[in-house]
Amino acid sequence: MEADELEVDFIEVEKSDGCAAWRIARRFRKARGEGVERPGIVWLGGLKSDMSGAKATFLDNWARGAGRALLRFDYSGHGESDGRFEDGAIGDWLEQSLAMFEASTKGPQILVGASMGGWIALLLARRLAEKGQTHRLHALALIAPAVDFTEELMWKGFNQHIRRRIMEEGAWSWPSAYALEPTPITRRLIEEGRNHLLLRGVIRTHAPVHILQGMVDPDVPWRHALTLTARLAADPATLSLVADGDHRLSRQQDLVQLVTLIEALG
Repeated sequence: MEADELEVDFIEVEKSDGCAAWRIARRFRKARGEGVERPGIVWLGGLKSDMSGAKATFLDNWARGAGRALLRFDYSGHGESDGRFEDGAIGDWLEQSLAMFEASTKGPQILVGASMGGWIALLLARRLAEKGQTHRLHALALIAPAVDFTEELMWKGFNQHIRRRIMEEGAWSWPSAYALEPTPITRRLIEEGRNHLLLRGVIRTHAPVHILQGMVDPDVPWRHALTLTARLAADPATLSLVADGDHRLSRQQDLVQLVTLIEALG
């Protein structure tokens, strides 16, 4: 399918501390035809990724053909949104996600979260439940969900030298396999992330969850997905393991599997 690129618009998201609002870049595709009767799709990207990535673009092209509504946006410090990456943390990106969800969507939605976006999706599900809006969540499709990654996949694996750099200097540059520039891991990212940990108890979504996880993922081990699935025992949860799949799961067959999964969810 040929891309039908949407223009970017911007949404001002107020901060609870009264400081200048976040200016968040968004691309929103409206539903049409039979797609009006189907749940909308909300894309939640990963750390240092943006809404123009391979999976997000493939989903948008599929949504255009299927007449489905699809919301894409960039967290602050990511892609086309304003702000510095170093200033952001999980709580900020969660607040932005909730604001974009409420400003852009109507009716039931399927949250599609990749890597960090999987954690954000589960946190967003909790926030919707707290607001009495579980009816707004139709299902979740999570791709290599990096739930609690700041603690479980970063801090616990860092040696004392790296931990000291983060705590005393405020940040450490983590070499990235996906970008030329290293990713700054800040003290605030680690410490603020502890306010949002989920794996220490039962995780309620009040909606079906399907996890797609590569077994040769060097960033989010497949056993991490097993742990998450066990915590989702109160709601319908399915885990699909891709034997030769990496972290990105952006090969053509992976993208087709993702769309098939979403269509099966609704």
